[in-house]
Amino acid sequence: MHILLKAVISLAIILAATEIGRKLPSLAGLIGVMPLTVALVLVWVHLENQGDPQIMQTFVKGAIGGIVPSILFFFAAFLCFKKALPLPLVLSVSFGAWLAGAFVHQWALR
Repeated sequence: MHILLKAVISLAIILAATEIGRKLPSLAGLIGVMPLTVALVLVWVHLENQGDPQIMQTFVKGAIGGIVPSILFFFAAFLCFKKALPLPLVLSVSFGAWLAGAFVHQWALR
């Protein structure tokens, strides 16, 4: 039941952002990256770990560091779209940039 609730709430946010994106793409982009996503995950992590402050702190530390790979993703996507590349290539390049940043992120946390 807990997993179903998570899925329904997450899906509702995604669907809302995509519907808004039809008329206001920049607002949908803002919604897609807003801290609401992190807030949901914080709630799930908190509930599943009885609010353990160490786990919560480690999660937030990872999220802060994860901002850089996310910026790399969006910057790569922006440049690819500017060159009018097809979506599959844009996603491949963007996820590649994110993955490289994520590897550096995880290496730096060790």
